[in-house]
Order: sequence, then C-alpha cells, then structure tokens
Amino acid sequence: MLSPRPVNHHRMFLTAYEDTFDYGWHHVDLFVHDEHGREVNWVHWTVEADGPEAADESVRREEPQLRRTTPWQHHISDFGMNYWTAEAAWGRVESTAN
Repeated sequence: MLSPRPVNHHRMFLTAYEDTFDYGWHHVDLFVHDEHGREVNWVHWTVEADGPEAADESVRREEPQLRRTTPWQHHISDFGMNYWTAEAAWGRVESTAN
C-alpha cells in the first residue's frame, strides 16, 4: 500500500538519450510524476537521432501541443550513458527553454 497515495499528476518531463552503447534504439521518454516524486506514468517513442535536438524536433512533429518549458540539463548515468532532461507541459506555454 502506498502512503500517501499518488493522485495528482504534478510534474511532467522529457528525457532524451544518447545511444552510448550502440544498442540502435534512439528514443525520448515523457514521464509524469506525482507531487511526492513518484512515477505515475510514462510513454516513449523512437526518434531519428540521439540527444535534445532530435527530441525537440520529434516533439514538434509528433505532439505539437507539448512544450518544453526549461532548458535541457545534461546528466551521465551511473553506467556512463549521456542523457538530458527538461520540464514539459501541455498547451501553449511561454517557454524559458534555450
């Protein structure tokens, strides 16, 4: 039993990846977390290339009402994979993204 129970979809963010280990799977994830930071839902889709630029192009084409609202932040996973995250929202949002 979860306590407190996740009921509010509080935060949405995109994750773009680099295919560091040449698996051949270029993709973007859209995550939804609740107000306690727990994952509520997610979806992923294939993109033509790695990284934030390809993710931005894909979002504009596939989900034109989804907006990135922050600049991409670069991270490196514990096992050495490059990835980037950025906050996102539905609708016409004034972007602070660079």
